[in-house]
Amino acid sequence: MSSNTPIDIVYLWVDGNDPAWRKKRQRAAAALCPTALAMHGNVEGRFRDNDELRYSLRALERFFPGHGHVYIVTDAQTPDWLKPGAGLTVIDHRQLIASAALPTFDSGHIESYIHRIEGLSERFFYLNDDVFFGAPVRVEDWFSDSGIYAAWSDEPLVSDEPLRPDANALENACRASTHWLRASGVAEATAGLRTFAHAPRPLLKSLIFELERLAPEVFERTRSTVFRVWDKPPVISDLLLRWALSRDIVAIRAYEQLHLDTGNADPLNCLEQLKTDFGRLDFFCINDTTDDAHSHDPRLLRMRQALQQLLPEASCFERQRVEMLPRHHAIRQLQPA
Repeated sequence: MSSNTPIDIVYLWVDGNDPAWRKKRQRAAAALCPTALAMHGNVEGRFRDNDELRYSLRALERFFPGHGHVYIVTDAQTPDWLKPGAGLTVIDHRQLIASAALPTFDSGHIESYIHRIEGLSERFFYLNDDVFFGAPVRVEDWFSDSGIYAAWSDEPLVSDEPLRPDANALENACRASTHWLRASGVAEATAGLRTFAHAPRPLLKSLIFELERLAPEVFERTRSTVFRVWDKPPVISDLLLRWALSRDIVAIRAYEQLHLDTGNADPLNCLEQLKTDFGRLDFFCINDTTDDAHSHDPRLLRMRQALQQLLPEASCFERQRVEMLPRHHAIRQLQPA
């Protein structure tokens, strides 16, 4: 493959403020056994739209202007501010996932289908909407001649034990992946029980198809969820990378990174660190950990204001002269500009 082939971008996005979507979520939650839920599996912070996608796209345009096509995977939703264009496609869940498995509110379930997007480039970046490029992207820092790069998180090592209902999804994904690899006879090559960073994921479409053929039962288990549950952790954000690491297709690389969370006890210092390091960070993540706070919570407003200061210029994906929308707005269907 030519190194000049454009690298596509895939985002998952949801607006948990949308009244119609909220009713759908409430109906699905009423049928769920609460003890099956993963930690924070059905809190507001998991689904809230705090304009992260808008600013992630601004960062994408600023720091990786040579990117390929942008795909935004949603549940029958489109941001009001999004402008139609030849370089962007909104993919509805129904285009990827069988109707019998819908609705699903588990990002691990949804992301297990992204390699099936029609027309997707072999090399692509996958991002959740709370992940941002923070410095000019050099493709060779993310993709090698033989594969891709990944980054460890700064979180403590994960204990080597069975999956736990009181553990977070990344910890249980680490355990599940390690157990699967151990059963496959390749555990010694996985470099220990560490979690991967919240980062842009450089991925190879063919690699996901290969793992899907090799481990259909793992994909089937992940694709059985409606909400994130503790004993069915995501595949793409851990097992895929850990398995590829054992085959020398993934190499670990050190990046300049920053992980922030909106529920942090000292948010102002975190935002000052972001402002100071912006332009030098390979990537940063703003995790919404305000959980069940109201959408007008001052911590969320401070985060949006900081992003606006850092990325004030609208991207080519935004309608012009659109005011910052309140967090309670209803989603309308995207109409041609």
